[in-house]
Amino acid sequence: MLALEKRPNPSRFWLYATPVVAVALTMVAGGVMFAILGKNPFEVVRTIFWVPLFGEFAWYLRGQLLVKAGPLILIAVGLSLGFRAGIWNIGAEGQYIMGAIFGAAVGLAVFPTENRLIFPVMILAGLFGGWIWAMIPAILKTRFNTNEILVSLMLVYVAQTILAMASTNFLRNPEGSGFPGSRNFSSYPAASNPELIAGTGIHWGVVTAVFVVVAAHVLLQRHLLGFQIKLAGQAPRAARFHGVSPNRLVVLCMGVSGALAGVAGLFEVTGPAGQISIDFNVGYGFTAIIVAFLGRLNPVGILFAGLLMALTYIGGEMAATNLGLPSAAIQAFQGMLLFFLLAVDVMTNYRIRFAAMGAR
Repeated sequence: MLALEKRPNPSRFWLYATPVVAVALTMVAGGVMFAILGKNPFEVVRTIFWVPLFGEFAWYLRGQLLVKAGPLILIAVGLSLGFRAGIWNIGAEGQYIMGAIFGAAVGLAVFPTENRLIFPVMILAGLFGGWIWAMIPAILKTRFNTNEILVSLMLVYVAQTILAMASTNFLRNPEGSGFPGSRNFSSYPAASNPELIAGTGIHWGVVTAVFVVVAAHVLLQRHLLGFQIKLAGQAPRAARFHGVSPNRLVVLCMGVSGALAGVAGLFEVTGPAGQISIDFNVGYGFTAIIVAFLGRLNPVGILFAGLLMALTYIGGEMAATNLGLPSAAIQAFQGMLLFFLLAVDVMTNYRIRFAAMGAR
């Protein structure tokens, strides 16, 4: 019979091979699912992974790749810091929503004023919105030892309710003939986030994502705080002996991840989304969890994982449109990636061995 045997040291081979194997297994399992749905699995996989990069409209879709990847990378880098320290912020989707609402509210409050300071202040408001929403589970965790997973997750549904209220009430466009949704920021230059270079998809959110990747890499590799974050996750008792305060680390990591999720929401609502609407949130906060683990909680790895996941978004939309594939199948396909990633990751710390029947 098969048994798992703990390795004396984590396998470096499986540490780096896991994402590749997980992607391959996802393609195989996804192909089976697509075949069951009556679609050509090879055509679907080609549409998802090949056509957006090398197809007829690749010049446009490559720009969209950056648009989709920007918020995923921003949120995932923030989450990865907490995950490394054993702090599980699962509610980034709510923090993303609140950052968008706070930032949009600031911009709409001064409409139609034209001033260069409006957008920077909106960015700060977006950071604050995500940060304050993440502080709720952080404070409850440090004060009352509540479970940050459950609290942060439940707050997502509260944020979604506030989003619906903002769309239909306090941020609704007064000139929108009663339809839900705020003013469109594309018609308000001082508060918009357009492409910096036309046709490339690069806006301030993408630039910020690259900057955050570099900053997080330096933090983890060169700064004492980065060492404390890694130590807290790998050896909590040793971290306490080293003088690391668990409560302070919870507040810091939750705050950073919330702020980055919030500013991602701000960049999205003022750029690609264009307005606060009932369906503004598209699951970036949840998908970023997959991105963080696919990137091995490494900022550089997250950069590439974010691009890959963005590719599944764009390719999935094309498959749904051109091949009639249900959108739920694309979501299941993305979920498979996390499933296989976690399953294969077992091989990093364990090896499979054959044990005789009845052996102990």
